[in-house]
Amino acid sequence: MKKILLFILFFPALLHAQVYTPVDSRSEIKIIIKNVGMDTEGRMSGLQGTIHFNPAELKSASFDMSIDAASINTDIEPRDKTLKEAEYLNTAQYPRISFLSKQLSRLPGNNRYLMKGDITIKGITREISFPFSALPKDGGLQFSGEMKLNRKDFRIGTGSVVLSEGFTVMLQVFARPA
Repeated sequence: MKKILLFILFFPALLHAQVYTPVDSRSEIKIIIKNVGMDTEGRMSGLQGTIHFNPAELKSASFDMSIDAASINTDIEPRDKTLKEAEYLNTAQYPRISFLSKQLSRLPGNNRYLMKGDITIKGITREISFPFSALPKDGGLQFSGEMKLNRKDFRIGTGSVVLSEGFTVMLQVFARPA
């Protein structure tokens, strides 16, 4: 009993969130926006970051993630080139899109959570919240979620009259223990 108590006193961090690293090649970040009234999809890669997560200790959980903004791929090269320009993502000046969590809470149902945090696109930071799930997979965790954003909040395509204001980011992030 004394050994267990000493272990807990000297290594309390081990009782908190586990550290995970996202695996870019096994993750998918998909963007969906209406363009001339039709859904247009794009994908992004270059996912990096650190995840501290233990469902039993949500107070110590945190997500510090970023993605390569210039990786945008809609399968139409001229469109991708335009999206990288200053009016849209301005990838020359703002090469990464980042997210830093502030708070996680449990939602009804198994493995369901609500994430609250700050997303930064083109140097503009907005607080958002979105639901996600976390399920064990291949020795790691599969995080799945979906966030709704307004492109005008980040000065994306401000001159466009054919893009809808709202867009969806669908997240499938596989992370393995660090």
